[in-house]
Amino acid sequence: MDFRTINTIRMLSAEAIQAANSGHPGLPLGAAPMAYTLWAKEMKHNPQNPEWHNRDRFILSAGHGSMLIYSLLHLFDYGLSMDEIKRFRQFDSKTPGHPEYGHTKGVEISTGPLGQGIANAVGFAMAEKHLAAKFNQPGYPVVDHHTFALSGDGCLMEGISYEAASLAGTLKLGKLILLYDSNKITIEGDTEIAFTENVAGRFEAMHWQVLTVEDGNDLEAIQKAIQAAKAETEKPSLIIVKTIIGYGCPSKQGSHKVHGAPLGNDGIEEMASFLGMEGRQAFEVPSDVAAHMASVVTSLASSEAAWNENFKAYESAYPELAAEYKAWFSGEAPMEYLESEAFWNYNETTASRSSSGKVLNNLAEVVPNFFGGSADLAPSNNSDLKKATSFSAANPIGANLHFGVREHAMAAITNGIQAHGGLKAYAATFFVFSDYMKPAMRLAALMNLPVTYILTHDSIGVGEDGPTHQPIDQLPMLRAIPKLKVIRPADAREVSAAWYTAMTSKNAPVALVLTRQNLPALEGSSREALKGGYVIAKEEKNADVILIATGSEVSLAVDAKALLKAEGIDARVVSMPCTELFEEQTEAYRAEVLLKGVPKLAIEAAATLGWHKYACDVIGHDDFGMSAPAGELFTAFGLTKENIVSRAKKLLKK
Repeated sequence: MDFRTINTIRMLSAEAIQAANSGHPGLPLGAAPMAYTLWAKEMKHNPQNPEWHNRDRFILSAGHGSMLIYSLLHLFDYGLSMDEIKRFRQFDSKTPGHPEYGHTKGVEISTGPLGQGIANAVGFAMAEKHLAAKFNQPGYPVVDHHTFALSGDGCLMEGISYEAASLAGTLKLGKLILLYDSNKITIEGDTEIAFTENVAGRFEAMHWQVLTVEDGNDLEAIQKAIQAAKAETEKPSLIIVKTIIGYGCPSKQGSHKVHGAPLGNDGIEEMASFLGMEGRQAFEVPSDVAAHMASVVTSLASSEAAWNENFKAYESAYPELAAEYKAWFSGEAPMEYLESEAFWNYNETTASRSSSGKVLNNLAEVVPNFFGGSADLAPSNNSDLKKATSFSAANPIGANLHFGVREHAMAAITNGIQAHGGLKAYAATFFVFSDYMKPAMRLAALMNLPVTYILTHDSIGVGEDGPTHQPIDQLPMLRAIPKLKVIRPADAREVSAAWYTAMTSKNAPVALVLTRQNLPALEGSSREALKGGYVIAKEEKNADVILIATGSEVSLAVDAKALLKAEGIDARVVSMPCTELFEEQTEAYRAEVLLKGVPKLAIEAAATLGWHKYACDVIGHDDFGMSAPAGELFTAFGLTKENIVSRAKKLLKK
């Protein structure tokens, strides 16, 4: 019956791909035995409640093999209908080409860009370990689950996988188990052409337990390997399962041609014959398989039932901890504090990275489930929690994360932490290194994950470190990502607004873009910054020109306004820390801020791309920076109050 079910998974996967005339049958056919064995026999989950906190997590890192997880979700009764299986890869279906978090029930994280899922899995496992250290008590393992990821050869060629795996070994994430579908085939052919390393040796060197299953159809060996991995609590485990890509279609299996193309009707008929599934109609789940799966699903519910009983007893024995557990998983923001005078009253001349550090630590007093850190730059970007210890293998209760110099993995790991639930995740580095983070930041936005990014040293103001460390193109790059809110505050009060946005965001990540150099406290700054753009210095009578600026350039615009006044020109200054928030405001509000018919000049120490939407002219920098003191660079590149005055006057002459 196990193989009847596995072969049903194979047939459903191949038929859906054939109906769509696109997809990747190779992995679902080869990996079906290990996936079924895991889901039916070794994974703790309850299809009747996919949101159960203490479920094991399953991540299909090789997301191109999405029909594998869709077949599983259908057979395990997660509510994915056969109609949706038939609509694989079609418009607005629940079965898109790659698994999407929040779109298909039972999908834990969006995957597809290879290697991301492995790093996400490390984040899930870190979250589990930290929450267990916080909440578990003798006899009450309220947080006790594993994270499983299934990857292919392609995932293990990506550098992010080893960034993440190295950290996982260091942290001794014993509840992290990676199943490696080792079929030695990629799109271009045999892995011998580009991937000949000793994978087992490499993972062993990173302090992983490595297990090998020689035959991907040996269910007993697969189950024993999973059990051995679960028994190892001091090391994460890699299970190398040697499979044949496209298994079940003899004329095509083992070839790169079956990786990413439908089998064809002849191939599916050949499969049915080879797998003993003749006489079955397309997209049919045989009655004996359906009955078997109904029994499996019923039995899976017992794990949650036992956990619920245990949690009731936990609430009686440890009522304060139980209440805190519920609060952590609620995801609610501390609105009373965020609306208080204490939160908004802080404003002094300081670098926005410094004021951000103060706000973060003040927030930590009322948000005890912060869990984040930096890529080896916490002292520079002020991202450490002063009253918390460091998370480590020996101290999982610690909340300060040390990602090491691993920006790409850091961002993807943080996605996993946030998606796990129970924690408020953030990650920090220099703004220029958002280049390394961008793929995972894009996925956070796609998934509506409210991750916070602390990105400091935001412009040519970095100074002497030179052009390799001076962000120029990064602002328009991040602003181009849908849903990501990019906030570049002008002073400490706007930093508070930025953190308010980050704390209250439920469906979007937020990037705080912060300075190295000091910013003056601006008289007109206020919580109006929550609207993304507002009048920070109003004209006296009728505005002749509007100066729009962000970050450190807002004070320059305010100074330029005074110089313009001396020449009889009445200027309005608009601070626009977040164009995304500004675009969410009503058309009437936007028109009230950016008066129609009034010439506008934008000022930002970055690439000018995007600003012509709002302004007639832009003062920015469309080339790389230079190694020199920040003040000299601002002067050399025209980011001065005098140049703002000159350019504003030119606008008025047009």
